[in-house]
Amino acid sequence: MVTVFPFYWMLRTALSNNYALNTHPTSPWPVQFTVGAFRRVLGLATTREALAQGGSGASINLGRALLNSVIYASISTASIVFFSLLAAYAFARLRWKGREFMFTLFLAALMVPGILTLLPNFILIKNFGLLNSHAGMILPGALFSAFNIFFLRQFMLGLSNEIEEAAFIDGAGPLRVLFRITLPMTSGPVTTLSILGFITMWNDYFWPLLVTSDNSVQPLTVALAVFKQSSPQDQPDWAGLMAATLVAALPMLVLFMVFGRRIVNSIGFTGIK
Repeated sequence: MVTVFPFYWMLRTALSNNYALNTHPTSPWPVQFTVGAFRRVLGLATTREALAQGGSGASINLGRALLNSVIYASISTASIVFFSLLAAYAFARLRWKGREFMFTLFLAALMVPGILTLLPNFILIKNFGLLNSHAGMILPGALFSAFNIFFLRQFMLGLSNEIEEAAFIDGAGPLRVLFRITLPMTSGPVTTLSILGFITMWNDYFWPLLVTSDNSVQPLTVALAVFKQSSPQDQPDWAGLMAATLVAALPMLVLFMVFGRRIVNSIGFTGIK
């Protein structure tokens, strides 16, 4: 109940008249019920209609912002999981000099706060001329995730060596063994990391805010903040903001409802290993 209530309150606010919200701020039901906020967010309401319902009159290109979020989250997640899979396989299944030392360095990266890397990454992206681009948002975090590598390595350590050894005897190389044998056996953890990574990237705000100022590449999180700050009214368009937030959260809610049990089971199983 405690978890569901914030979503209900968002829905209640989104279905209210923005002017009327101040008259009954504690009402558990929508105040002067209307779907005008959703019409404003979807670009179906005129400026006059928006202002009449307490809307800001500001516009948000929800479709473009959603597309940018999908591009950013999808490519970032796919890249991070792919390279984490390669690194985890090298640490768990291959024998090479300095393996344990290198893995210790990877674990040390877990103790480095992400805020410390923001400025160096920003300077790097600026010097490469990648500000206001999808590449500028994606590249800094696309090649490395210490947690993902650790997560996948722990799972791979519990896999049987017999099938892989037979494949090596038959002449298969490491990459073929990884993608033909090991990957199918680690599909659960890979799916879990993909879902969790996608949700994290979808909700990311600070890094896209630093490297983008053009709404043609800004993801939904940044577009919502700009929408809130650009309000010409005395107060933000809370109903419109809640409507846009619900639209933004809906894909994540559906994703977690579909794969939630699999995520929990995979994390628990990996922990046992």
